[in-house]
Amino acid sequence: MKSLNPEYFQFKNGIRLVHQQTDGPVAHLGVFIQAGSRDELSHEHGMAHFIEHSIFKGTEKRKAYHILSRMEDVGAEINAYTAKEETCIYSSFLFKYYSRAAELLYDICFHSVFPEKEIAKEKTVIIDEINSYKDSPSEEIFDRFEDQLFPGHALGHDILGSPAHLNKFDREMMSNFISRTWNTDQIVISSVGNIRLKSLIKYLSHTFGEVQQNIRSFSRNTPLEVPANDIVKKKKVHQSHLVMGSRAYHVHDDKRTGLILLNNLLGGPGMSSRLNLNIREKYGWTYHIESSYAMFSDAGIWSVYLGTEPAWIDKCRDLVLKELKKLKQDALGTLQLHKAKNQLLGTLAMSQENNGAVMLGNAKTFSIFGKIDSFSEIEEKVLSISAAELQEIANEIFNETSMHSLLFSGK
Repeated sequence: MKSLNPEYFQFKNGIRLVHQQTDGPVAHLGVFIQAGSRDELSHEHGMAHFIEHSIFKGTEKRKAYHILSRMEDVGAEINAYTAKEETCIYSSFLFKYYSRAAELLYDICFHSVFPEKEIAKEKTVIIDEINSYKDSPSEEIFDRFEDQLFPGHALGHDILGSPAHLNKFDREMMSNFISRTWNTDQIVISSVGNIRLKSLIKYLSHTFGEVQQNIRSFSRNTPLEVPANDIVKKKKVHQSHLVMGSRAYHVHDDKRTGLILLNNLLGGPGMSSRLNLNIREKYGWTYHIESSYAMFSDAGIWSVYLGTEPAWIDKCRDLVLKELKKLKQDALGTLQLHKAKNQLLGTLAMSQENNGAVMLGNAKTFSIFGKIDSFSEIEEKVLSISAAELQEIANEIFNETSMHSLLFSGK
């Protein structure tokens, strides 16, 4: 499928647009806002996620049913998500419905009225979501671990919030959060589809282009470093669940690409990762083991997760530390480094085949960096990484003295 290079435009109010033209029948359009759970004040815990749910519940001219059916009536989809630092509302549709999608996204983003009855129902829905989440220790443990790394900081708060906070939310509080954080200079509209940039700008000019300018007036507070600690929590679970890790590079750090490569080699999605081969495949002690690297604007988290029988947890932990020690002590050989780079580049290339993922990726990348690297530019960065650089990163990030751990014990 033919795809042109991304094109850019900025409206007078500061809202930016990134568009990538393709020749396929399906298009994707999203509104990406750099406002998430870390931007909540102390009394707003869970607000960003609650608003993401509530904007679908009614606007000045549409009820909830009409919002959902507007795109579904033409076989399209509309969805949203909230993260630590962003909120995104997006739609996938046949490209001839670009104007319909643009108008609806604009309507729910800027003309939602948050009906009281609908807000009350949505509180119940999200409280049920919170309770459901607590029944999944393999998911809950990541939120508790982030709070361990960023204690007392909004970046460590889970996105869903708490029932106590949710029950206090009202329309005025929601409106105040949007006014403070949904700033026009922090909004990116991302598009991938069979339309020319000029035509897309025309559709958006009468909607997003008319939004009153609202420039961000606050700066995010960077979380302080805290001493490493090991926490054990007793849980009524059959398995033991372990997360171990540390603070890592933020999204603007030049070393981030090296850590992405190193993390992919250690415990990435492939079955041939070192952790999977040397713990799951060799000993059969765990069904699920992985490492991950999450980047934020001013901090990052690197971690390893595994679930296993309580009797094997100490053995698994020792094996993880053994693999980390190898990466710290032994530089990758030429063939190992070549394979690691090829594997990462192949994964990145295949992700470009999903236009919906491309739209979301373009939105986030353009929002953060103001530009989008071509695949050849990404390839050049990956290929330029040396074995010595990776070893230096391993010694810096996989340092046991700065490594936290959280265990949900099944004993």
